[in-house]
Amino acid sequence: MRALIQRVEQASVEVDGAVTGSCGAGYLILLGVAPGDNKALAERLWRKVAALRICADDAGKTNRSLLDTGGGVLVVSQFTLYADARRGNRPSFTGAAGPELAESLYDRFCDLAEAELGPGRVGRGIFGADMRVSLVNDGPFTVLLDTDELGWSSSSVD
Repeated sequence: MRALIQRVEQASVEVDGAVTGSCGAGYLILLGVAPGDNKALAERLWRKVAALRICADDAGKTNRSLLDTGGGVLVVSQFTLYADARRGNRPSFTGAAGPELAESLYDRFCDLAEAELGPGRVGRGIFGADMRVSLVNDGPFTVLLDTDELGWSSSSVD
């Protein structure tokens, strides 16, 4: 799994001109799923995102987590995080999971966020929809978490 996390002052997503999800101060999380990913990996990734200390403390240092700040999240499914452009100019997306697995793990990740953060603090995109995402990036501060690069394999978290 991959999570591209952008610290934001606010973010929203629209489908067909209607806002389907939003958050205030917190994170916009673009979430990609790969074949072989599983629920345990989604849970571990959520715990990492929630505890990631990329928010400013009173001294302005990036020393606080989302849990410390009481921030919210907007989670948007993004299979293009698995784009492979090593050959030619047209990216391949064969590294992304199929829709059934991807939607299941996207929903699991969002459910975990809602369970931990509470009602009204988690916005969602619409899986598979053509979306328009708007944000006010804070910093800008962007972090990419890749479970493979973190050394987490789906078999190590079953």
